[in-house]
Amino acid sequence: MPHASHRPVDPVDLTARLVRCPSVTPEEGGALELLEAELSQAGFFCQRIDRAGTPNLFARWGDKGAARSFGFNGHTDVVPVGDEGAWTCPPFTANIRDGRLWGRGATDMKSGVAAFVAAAIDHVQETPPDGAVILTITGDEEGDATDGTVALLDWMDTHGERMDVCLVGEPTCPETMGEMIKIGRRGSMSAWITLTGVQGHSAYPHRAVNPLPAMARLVDWLASHRLDDGTEHFDPSTLAVVNIDTCNPTTNVIPASCQATVNIRFNDAHSGASLSQWLTSQVQQVAREFGVENETRIKISGESFLTPPGPLSALVSKAVKAETGLTPTLSTSGGTSDARFIKDHCAVVEFGLVGKTMHQIDEHVELKQIHDLKAIYRRVLSDYFS
Repeated sequence: MPHASHRPVDPVDLTARLVRCPSVTPEEGGALELLEAELSQAGFFCQRIDRAGTPNLFARWGDKGAARSFGFNGHTDVVPVGDEGAWTCPPFTANIRDGRLWGRGATDMKSGVAAFVAAAIDHVQETPPDGAVILTITGDEEGDATDGTVALLDWMDTHGERMDVCLVGEPTCPETMGEMIKIGRRGSMSAWITLTGVQGHSAYPHRAVNPLPAMARLVDWLASHRLDDGTEHFDPSTLAVVNIDTCNPTTNVIPASCQATVNIRFNDAHSGASLSQWLTSQVQQVAREFGVENETRIKISGESFLTPPGPLSALVSKAVKAETGLTPTLSTSGGTSDARFIKDHCAVVEFGLVGKTMHQIDEHVELKQIHDLKAIYRRVLSDYFS
């Protein structure tokens, strides 16, 4: 039954209280403790799922194994503040001025978490649904992400907990609230390449094997190579050379080795394995041509994925249009998010506020956007369970 005495949760106040928690990865900072207390008081079953020092929170309202369940996912950890002296106000004070809330995590993504927690509490208190509402909140999205949402999903699988669909509250709108929903993400991988020759005196280059010309040839080829022309829902894949280093401060020594780092953001025309094989073959080919040794270390952070346009994206789009008047674009742009893990569990899309200031000095969010986001999430829940 509805709780007649329930007072709606103020998402701005909750955002401010979360921002005051200094939860720089991997520190919990009190953020998950705060949310657990709020959700428990509202009748949610809460369970901390900490793994390998990473803090995580699972919360469910409704019966385990309910006929249908709606999930939200987000994170309370934030990136470092950088030069604290460059901030116009301390980054963990949640200062409110000029219609905005300022602080680290204000945009990415404590406001998103506050909005869906507030929407979920209000919905189950005022219009108890015929089903379950599940919240999965991690403290390890900005870090390695190995024991965050992954740990939550592992625990859920072991304990028979399941989301039928999931909405991730990451910032998704480039400029205007309501303009974009993410229905997929590109894959991401990084490679550390080392080419090794023979060190020698620069006056006698014939006595050395210089790895630098080989590396110059390699990175030029990689940077200018077009991986693909894009696919139906994805832009073309990209490869960026992000570092070249010889650790050689002198002018009279040909260095023994040279290192380069590249990052690839790839669409669904590729897999991490296929790109790893391609990249390794390119390195080996150049190494043979120049007579140098080679070593390539690759880390795949996530595969590309797509939730095809369908009932879930339509549900969220309808709510966004009802609250903002905009019909959001369905996009796969941007970096990685924890949706890359959830897509193996259930259908997932992402929608959140404007992310222009995330990770910046003086990160901030418009107060109106926080209220709008809560209203959108509340409408999503109402429409889903109606």
